[in-house]
Amino acid sequence: MDDPMPSSLVETLDSLEDPRVDRTRLHPLTDILVLSVLAVICGADRFVAIALFGQLNEAWLRTFLELPHGIPSHATLGRVFARLDAARFEEGFRDWVQAALALTDGQVVPIDGQRVRGSHDRGRGLEPLHLVSAWAQAHRLVLAQTAVDDHSNASTAIPERLRRLCLEGCIVTLEAMGCQKKIARPIRGQEADYVLRVRAHHQGLHDRMQDPFHRERAADFADGPHDDADTVGKDPGRIETRRCGTTGDPAYLAPVDPDRDGCDRASLVRVECERRCGDRVATDTRCFISRLPPRAQPLLQAVRQHWSLENAHHWVLDVALGEDDSRIRTGHAAHNRAILKRIAHNLLRQDRSLKVGMANKRRAAGWNKDYLCRLIGLKPKPI
Repeated sequence: MDDPMPSSLVETLDSLEDPRVDRTRLHPLTDILVLSVLAVICGADRFVAIALFGQLNEAWLRTFLELPHGIPSHATLGRVFARLDAARFEEGFRDWVQAALALTDGQVVPIDGQRVRGSHDRGRGLEPLHLVSAWAQAHRLVLAQTAVDDHSNASTAIPERLRRLCLEGCIVTLEAMGCQKKIARPIRGQEADYVLRVRAHHQGLHDRMQDPFHRERAADFADGPHDDADTVGKDPGRIETRRCGTTGDPAYLAPVDPDRDGCDRASLVRVECERRCGDRVATDTRCFISRLPPRAQPLLQAVRQHWSLENAHHWVLDVALGEDDSRIRTGHAAHNRAILKRIAHNLLRQDRSLKVGMANKRRAAGWNKDYLCRLIGLKPKPI
């Protein structure tokens, strides 16, 4: 990404509304937010660590922050993030990313959910925070996120978020929770394509999709138009084979979309996976519906790229950024902390100067102030 992402981050943070009454605003909200972003980048995962980062670097921080009453305490940080409007923070995050990131035609945008495990509270009946993220696969950056209560609310929240993203020309991929007409329609309204997974519990849809592939295979695919593609992946101790079959035959599409509801389904997709680990063999079959033409190779590629959201984002959040370790759960604090993590993730990910993993980039930012300033786009004055 040639255009540096940090260009408008401070302006985005400065635009957020302070939730405190005037008499309690001893520390400017922008100071608190910038301090928190810097500390999280450097490895601070709790409010105590953020406050400690500020105390140990106060002289340096004063070169670009006001800090009229010094460094805020961890209790102050906790109260502010518990009350800060997380929905508005989400919108600011989304606008900041979209202002710096240009999506190209054909880019895959996976959307999927993840639970922040440590945010639950059994004593109060509080379920873990459930976040749904949109992922720019080619850039490996988070486009947007939203918090939902459960999968039923996700089906309501996702269409609204889709309408606020600029997805023209992109390929949106979703797991089973996204295989709904009310989600497919806003994707098409954005002039984007989609690949939606169908699971066995989709009220007979899964079986109606399997049937044409079974019949065509029995006839050696002699009776209907089809396409297929194979890939073989080899890792130490494991061989994974994927076989993709597609068809766009109207005779097969009609039972899947009998109402012709305007979602423009063009392809049925069936992917068979076989994983061999020594003597053990595991198989899995997945079905998808898509707006894309029935060409097996690009559809198989889109299906595979969907999993970069899990491997390059969810896994990194859990392992390198400690997403699941925190027990922060008061008010909006867990949600706002998750947004801080995604800001740090994007800033660290877009940097190409260090060829190391995310965890070591966090260490480098803590060890080298010039690198930290370059990440966030700050130009502090000499101490």
